[in-house]
Amino acid sequence: MKVLVINCGSSSLKYQLIDSDSEQVLAKGLCERIGIDGRLTYQKAGGEKEVTDEAMPTHKEAIQLVLSALTNSKTGALEDLSGIDAVGHRIVHGGEKFSSSAIVTDDMIKEVEECSSLAPLHNPANLIGIRACQELMPGVPMVGVFDTAFHQTMPKKAYLYGLPRDYYTKQGIRKYGFHGTSHSFVSKETAKFLGLDLNHSKIIVAHLGNGASICAVKDGKSVDTSMGMTPLSGLVMGTRSGDIDPSIVQFISRNEGLDVDGVMDVLNKKSGVFGLSDGLSSDFRDLESAAGEGNEAAAEALDVFAYRVASIIGEYIAVLDGVDAIAFTAGIGENDGLVRANVMNYFHYMGIEIDPEKNQLRGENVKISTDDSKVAVCVIPTNEELMICRETVALVK
Repeated sequence: MKVLVINCGSSSLKYQLIDSDSEQVLAKGLCERIGIDGRLTYQKAGGEKEVTDEAMPTHKEAIQLVLSALTNSKTGALEDLSGIDAVGHRIVHGGEKFSSSAIVTDDMIKEVEECSSLAPLHNPANLIGIRACQELMPGVPMVGVFDTAFHQTMPKKAYLYGLPRDYYTKQGIRKYGFHGTSHSFVSKETAKFLGLDLNHSKIIVAHLGNGASICAVKDGKSVDTSMGMTPLSGLVMGTRSGDIDPSIVQFISRNEGLDVDGVMDVLNKKSGVFGLSDGLSSDFRDLESAAGEGNEAAAEALDVFAYRVASIIGEYIAVLDGVDAIAFTAGIGENDGLVRANVMNYFHYMGIEIDPEKNQLRGENVKISTDDSKVAVCVIPTNEELMICRETVALVK
């Protein structure tokens, strides 16, 4: 089967065309500045990257341009649209309604709409992409793959907040977790790579990117994760604060003269390592370079990040009653050996040792712990698009 994977943001759209039999990417790209002016990036496997500036007033026009690129007579990966057997859509929030991926139907769309209050910036955009594909590719089966679904196996003791019960029962306020597609993919790949029995394993996945979360996976199921009702909680991130004392919101509001939306803007866009580095950067390469030149704020931002990651990994070792493997993934987790080393330095007491040479490798599955390390530590590149493809095929084949 050939599966088109669509990931719609509010003003962008990522896509990949994947042959599910070989799991090879046939073409991929990005639509940017939807609703502004529009830019399409397209690259066929083995071909040159093509960039086209063209108007995209809505996601419908963006998807139409993607389909035109895929069927282009010169560089297209398909002869015509009949070559697309199914479409897999990333959907950010499925609330408690979706514990697994689901075939797109009218009823399913209504239920996703009901979850939109939990993800007002993401779910509406995801639905726009679904409706546009339905209009342009009528009759092609489509599947929604939810960021939150993998975490629906968390027990209540992990996802309930210490708030009045009605807030959960009537409004759905609880921990949901995100990056579920990545955590699911990486935990499975880790077990396969190390020869573990996934159904009898204890794995911690550290998805470290500009947005970052950690997940405790027991016997192949998520039992806890660091993000909460929204992606703001948990780790210190690129520009997000992560966990803070809730009273800080009131304190900043009073002292800075900001309303709640203003404070939330600070916590989401001006905090994290960006804020800790005094606005220097949210890019860890910039922070490490500055720290090497003596920038104290940059060095402290890196220290805080590593400390928070180690703290939550330690917490999840307790939750799992031990751990078989720790896997690093995503942009920072896969590419930044210094961050990985700084995090794992907190676990010498457990007999975990990192091989400095292997820790510099990137772009492949690699065990970075020494042969005599008491716990295996790996780098496992994530592939959310492939996971969406697999979930789609499982439901429509």
